[in-house]
Order: sequence, then structure tokens, then C-alpha cells
Amino acid sequence: MRKIVFITGTRADYGKLKALIQKVEASESYEAYVYVSGMHLVETFGSTYHEILKDGYKNVYIAFGLVNSKSMSYNLGDVICNFTGYVKNLHPDLIVVHGDRVDALAGAIVGALNNIRVAHIEGGELSGTIDESIRHAVSKLSHIHLVCNTEAKIRLIQLGEEERRIHVLGSPDIDIMNADNLPTIEEAKERYGIPFCNYGVLMYHPVTTEYGIISQNIKNVLSAVRNSGYPYVIIYPNNDFGAEIIINEYKKMENDKKYRIFSSIRFEYFLTLLKYASFMIGNSSAGIRETGVYGIPAIDIGSRQYGRYDVKISKNIQHVAEKEEDILEAVRHIDNYRHVSSIFGSGNSAERFMEILNMGEIWDIDIQKYFIDILS
Repeated sequence: MRKIVFITGTRADYGKLKALIQKVEASESYEAYVYVSGMHLVETFGSTYHEILKDGYKNVYIAFGLVNSKSMSYNLGDVICNFTGYVKNLHPDLIVVHGDRVDALAGAIVGALNNIRVAHIEGGELSGTIDESIRHAVSKLSHIHLVCNTEAKIRLIQLGEEERRIHVLGSPDIDIMNADNLPTIEEAKERYGIPFCNYGVLMYHPVTTEYGIISQNIKNVLSAVRNSGYPYVIIYPNNDFGAEIIINEYKKMENDKKYRIFSSIRFEYFLTLLKYASFMIGNSSAGIRETGVYGIPAIDIGSRQYGRYDVKISKNIQHVAEKEEDILEAVRHIDNYRHVSSIFGSGNSAERFMEILNMGEIWDIDIQKYFIDILS
């Protein structure tokens, strides 16, 4: 049986990988291994490794030895060292990484330097921060690309990747979004003690390249939130540099009954809460992807998701700056933005993933890569 390792460092990438891990776990031809690091291990962000353990996979490694500092470069080196030891003992056939986090970059580096095939999910996409540079670096280190759509495939070709290495997969979290066994809204509200009928969901992450203005930006956002007239479900940011600034502002609101603030929410329950929300606000990728699948209005704030969508296609999204008056104006118009508009797949990613695994050519594909020059 071929051994396939999935690396997860955040609640977000686990939501993308979960359907694929479950499919591999149920297969008779492959063994799934889950390497858990990063944000999952931090108590401040909910110690979400517990949620992975609850899903009952046979082979889960929690990298408790890692030190989660405020330095992304330090964390990268730490994961590289730890994961190197892990793969040296396991001898996996494939490492699967997702997106643009340092854990994915660490996995791609270890795979590339140890002649282990690396499959990168959601390469070829754009974003407005250091994440974009990380994503493209992961793509250049990976041997197999599992992209969401044709546009991402074209960008990878532009980056010099061979077309035969690129497969359109779709966004795997849509598989779970469309599943019949999601919690009901009553179950979700009861589990998390949410009394609101009409509410917004706020997720705002630090933009590391704008560290000096994070404090003022989050104050502007929360001033708009307070004056918008809606109650909110607020979820902590990821653990990027500057997260503590945002969290400290949230803590000032903890005693206000108009807000329910969580370090993390289990993915399936988050999807249900999002599906029944009045709108989503912030700068999370969930506002770009998941809201469109459900047709929920989204207010995208600031530069973090720059270039990742076209409002002419993603008609449920309004983009605004971190200015209170602009945000409030967008809230006033949310009912005009209830459009289903997903360009990231149709909910069959797990089945497509297994088809790709069963294709003999990915196991024969060269470890040595060559830049394909569009000028030649």
C-alpha cells in the first residue's frame, strides 16, 4: 500500500484536506497519514488538534515538539526539522500540502530535498500578502499540482510548470459544504451558545506586510461592526504576525452580549453557521470561496485577498477599504449581494483526487523538474 502524508497546520487547511483524507483512509490501496503542526497546537487558537483526533484516523502524528513563536521564519525551520525526522522514519510515497502556509512550504521543501513526490493543492492562485509568495514557492517545489480551476492551471504554466503535472481538482471543502450530514442550525447554535437569529460572521486576519497599521485597521473594522446594528459571531484570526493585536481588541468586546467570540469553531459547524448568516465580513478566504457556494453576501476588507476574485463574476462580494464609513455603506447594501457564484469546483474533489492517485503516470512522473520556457 502506498503511504500518503497530509500536512495540516491550520483549521482552514484541514477543512480543505478532510474530504481527501477520509477518501484515502477508506481505500484499500493507500494508507493515510496526518501530520499535525502549527496553529493546531496553540491553546490560544483552540488547540484544534483535538478535532482531528476526534475524526478517528488510524495514523495521526501531533508534532508536540514544535515551538510556535511569533516568527514565521523560525516556525518554518522548526517544522522542516521535525517533519524531516518524521518522513525519514515513515518513507512516504507522496506528501500532500495545501495552499500558502509555512507548514505547506516546510512539507514541500522536505519532499523536494528528499526525492519524495509532493502534491500541492490550490496552487496558481493570487492573494495580496506574503502568502502569495509562499504559495508560488510551494508550487515550484512540488511535483504534482491539484488546482481549483483552469485559471490557476494557466498561471502555473506561466510559472514554468509542465502541463502534464497539473490536474484540475476543484476546492475540496466544497465536498463537505454540499454534504447531507452537516449539523442543523439549531444544533450549531446550541453547541456554541449563539442566541442570534440574524447575525454577521466576522473573520479578520493580520496582513503581515502591513503590520504597522493593523491596530488602526482592526479598530476601524470593529467600530463599524458596533455601529452596524447586527450581532456577530466572531472567530479569532490565524496565528500570523500581528494576530495578538486583533485578539486584544476582541477581548475588549467579550462582555457585550451582541457578540459571541470564539478561538475556533469546528469546520462543519462553521459551515452551518455561515450558511444561515446574514453576511460575512473580514478578509478571510472563506469570504471569497465558501460564501459564494452558499450565496451569502460577503464584505471583503483591505488588501489580503487582492486579485483573488473578480466582482463581475463573484457577484456576492463587495470590496472596501478599512474605513468605517465604507464598511457601513457595504452593510447597508448586503441584500443586493445574495448571489451563488462559485468558480472553485462542484463538490466532487475527493472522487477526482482518487482518480488522480489511481493514474499510473503520477507515480512515474519525474522527480527532477525543468522550467518550461514560454519563449522557446
